[in-house]
Amino acid sequence: MALDLGDLHALFRQIVDCESVSRHEKELADAVAAALSGLAHLEVTRIGNSLVARTTLGRPERVLVAGHLDTVPVVDNLPSRLEHRPDGDYLVGRGTCDMKGGVAVALWLAARLTEPAKDVTWVFYEAEEIAAEYNGLGLVATQRPDLLEADLAILMEPTDGRVEGGCQGTMRFTLTTSGTAAHSARSWTGHNAIHDLGPILEILRDWQGHDPLVEVDGLTYHEGLNATMVSGGVAGNVIPDRAVVQINYRFAPDKSAAEAQAQMRRLFDGWPMEVLDLSDPARPGLDRPLARSFVDGVGTEPLPKYGWTDVARFFGLGIPALNFGPGDALCAHKADECCRVAALDECASALGGWLDGSGEAAR
Repeated sequence: MALDLGDLHALFRQIVDCESVSRHEKELADAVAAALSGLAHLEVTRIGNSLVARTTLGRPERVLVAGHLDTVPVVDNLPSRLEHRPDGDYLVGRGTCDMKGGVAVALWLAARLTEPAKDVTWVFYEAEEIAAEYNGLGLVATQRPDLLEADLAILMEPTDGRVEGGCQGTMRFTLTTSGTAAHSARSWTGHNAIHDLGPILEILRDWQGHDPLVEVDGLTYHEGLNATMVSGGVAGNVIPDRAVVQINYRFAPDKSAAEAQAQMRRLFDGWPMEVLDLSDPARPGLDRPLARSFVDGVGTEPLPKYGWTDVARFFGLGIPALNFGPGDALCAHKADECCRVAALDECASALGGWLDGSGEAAR
């Protein structure tokens, strides 16, 4: 497949219609590699099914722009289709929002910005939607960390053309209560572990009553602490001797993952805790002049990023990172996933104009 780098909208549809569910990105990665290798102003490196293309113009600042090639599984939503709606044309299909619209913008700009005002590193990577061990950014960081060196990273997450700073951290853990099994007809001879979940649920309910707002670098993050799963019991006539509640804590980037875990252990002291998943957040870095310059270039007030994204990987490398791309995140992963086509033009204009210093993207 030869990608059409001359037409952003056609390129978008080509990328979407090339199925690339996680761990099956090779065909799309091959097409992106072939497109990039024909661009004399870029040095291209491939690691697995991830591509890194860099300008080497000796500019005083380097910006990294990244987008993942993979999608969640297809559910009868490929090939894509174009829908005409009152507010414009939409491309509907798997990956249109998350995040092949952003990938199309980045690839189209990579071909056009031959002499940007800032050196640019373009990263198109695999396996963002699955376990971290497969993540292409992580593999590049392990094998060639020098390729990711930059003063600012921009991740083409769907943000509807707004800058979203940093991201929340996340912790999933279980708390377990223990009892004594007995026949329910003689319940007083046992001890009901499910009933002992009450104090845990009260703590969670009380937590909802306070105002979990945290300001970080000028952005206000809303934290969340919620029970998401409960299990216990073996039969309808048996007093349960064990019950488990799973809890998800989404925390602001004012604290590290270790600090968040310590906070949860203090809050739920007295119950055995098993940590299932723990990921660091990322501060917005809006105090950095280059990040502030990009926000000013986009021309809208930045918002906090709710949820976890790969900006946290850049933050871990000491690189401030922002989320910015076409598409409404609420459409991501839906069966009717879609992206407004004109949103690609808007993002390309804002990002391209800022990178080349002209105020508008190359046409």
